[in-house]
Amino acid sequence: MKNTTRNKINLVFSSFLVIGYIVCTYFFSQLANQVSGGMGNLIQSLILVLFGLLLFYATRVGEGRQVKRFSLAVLLLLVVPCLYIVAASFASFLPFHDQLAPATAATDAGSIVRLQPVILMLACVGLGYGVPYTFLSGYELATDDEKKDEAEEPAPESEVAEAQDEAKEEADDAAPAEAQVEDAPDEEEEVELTPEEAEKKADNEAKAEAEKAADEEAEAKIKLQQIPE
Repeated sequence: MKNTTRNKINLVFSSFLVIGYIVCTYFFSQLANQVSGGMGNLIQSLILVLFGLLLFYATRVGEGRQVKRFSLAVLLLLVVPCLYIVAASFASFLPFHDQLAPATAATDAGSIVRLQPVILMLACVGLGYGVPYTFLSGYELATDDEKKDEAEEPAPESEVAEAQDEAKEEADDAAPAEAQVEDAPDEEEEVELTPEEAEKKADNEAKAEAEKAADEEAEAKIKLQQIPE
């Protein structure tokens, strides 16, 4: 876990929360002492179980995602023994009930105080802490390999659909331009001429051929004159 400023602030607030609950536990215990019978013992036990649960979440400060797991070792070594101790303090037919049951004592002021054994109080706190710890652990940060796998994941279907729509729009925009190019007449393609234009074209070609023949004849004469007798 990184030692960041945010984690330090969370730890400070968690410490104040735990201390505040410890102070409130005194008033809750006084309220439970005024309830006779097993209900008072139940209230005190619930107060301590809630304290263990609060202690679990107060110490789970970190960054990343919560690690979800099932720990059989924590269940067997912590939760089950604590649960038995709490149950034995209520059920008289279970072994060690006499040692675990709360005892009542009178104070100097004449009020009745219910005293829970230390092992029972610790069992209640351990039960509240152990139950969530069986299924949850601390926080973990994503490793470089996990980040690389996330980067290589295929794009969502919505992004793929948007990309397809954009490609389709670009193809539609390019289609008219291609059609105009295809519709344009080829320069080399022959154009139909009228009879007058055809006759004029033939005359021009005949004149060009006559001029070419005259030029060749003149060049031949010049070459003959240059030949020595």
